[in-house]
Amino acid sequence: MKKAVNTARIIVGVLFIFSGLIKAFDPLGLAYKLQEFCEAWANGPMNSTLAWLNAHALPLSVLMNTLEVALGVALLIGWQKKMVSWLLLLLMIFFLYLTGYALFTGKVRECGCFGSCIPLSPMGTFVKDVVLLVLILFILIKRKYILPVVKSIHLVTIMLLSIMAIALLQSNALEHLPLLDCLPFKKGNNILELRKMPADATQDQVAITFIYKKGNDQQEFTADKIPDSSWTFVDQKKTVISKGNGKLPLINDFSLNDLNGADKTDSILGQPGDYYLFFIKSFGEATNNWGMEFEKLSIKAGEQHRPIYIVTSEPDAVQQYFNVKNKYNVPVYICDGIAIKTAARVVPTLFAMKGPVIQGKWSWEDIDDAIK
Repeated sequence: MKKAVNTARIIVGVLFIFSGLIKAFDPLGLAYKLQEFCEAWANGPMNSTLAWLNAHALPLSVLMNTLEVALGVALLIGWQKKMVSWLLLLLMIFFLYLTGYALFTGKVRECGCFGSCIPLSPMGTFVKDVVLLVLILFILIKRKYILPVVKSIHLVTIMLLSIMAIALLQSNALEHLPLLDCLPFKKGNNILELRKMPADATQDQVAITFIYKKGNDQQEFTADKIPDSSWTFVDQKKTVISKGNGKLPLINDFSLNDLNGADKTDSILGQPGDYYLFFIKSFGEATNNWGMEFEKLSIKAGEQHRPIYIVTSEPDAVQQYFNVKNKYNVPVYICDGIAIKTAARVVPTLFAMKGPVIQGKWSWEDIDDAIK
């Protein structure tokens, strides 16, 4: 029995450490996933609670990653086995609810249990969590067989060092971009290639009918049988005839539109030379943190004859700051906020580009390195 308990203990402990660690490289990724769940749960009886969770998604993400690693380490070294076993059970029930919700409702594509680096299908994640729940229940019932691996004073030291290490890792990711970049916009990737539909992708087959009304008579018409002008258009209706396989490009929501709304993605990314993309998702961040760095970058880029394009989801504020107030005369392009969150984890983030290929990425803290 002792051997079985220790085997379960190693499996659960290692998986919790790995799960928390892989997400700790990119804590904003889990925060965005929590916000996705909040959006899926919206319009229910817990709107005020969901609003609070949505607003505090990042600290909750940091806390959850830290807790996963700490509980995994505690289980492996045998520290506070009763408390740790119960906390593991409660956390696993919560995770199982999230994965079950993703699987059975389809409102969330995947739960992000292993972050962006190891995407799992909803079914695979759910089965994994069921197995872990069984193992944790076994550990809880048979916890008397768990013995500390070192003296108590050393157990506390190991726990403190583990918590400090995971906290520092997440703090570094929030200031300097993730050390382990598993996102589609990582260094070396070709954005234009990753925007292409996979060769084996199949689209939903949709039938569109148009609803027209004449007096009290309302009917549906196909596109080849639109009625005459005596009928008034009411609405259109889409019916899915057959579902596609759901395969999408790795980058499927990234486009660059000028201030007039024209799509300039191909012309910008398709140019042969070197240039910069400067991502600013929201303009609420204090510009005094990075305004000086951008000025240095602008001077250096001018000397190199390397264009800078600002990519933002708040074009009015950005245009006012850069081109009206500070006269940088840099082109501003509009991009979806969700796409920018994926491309640029820190606000702002700088990409060095050569054609459609990402040559380098820096947070505002490290723009000096880009200039050098």
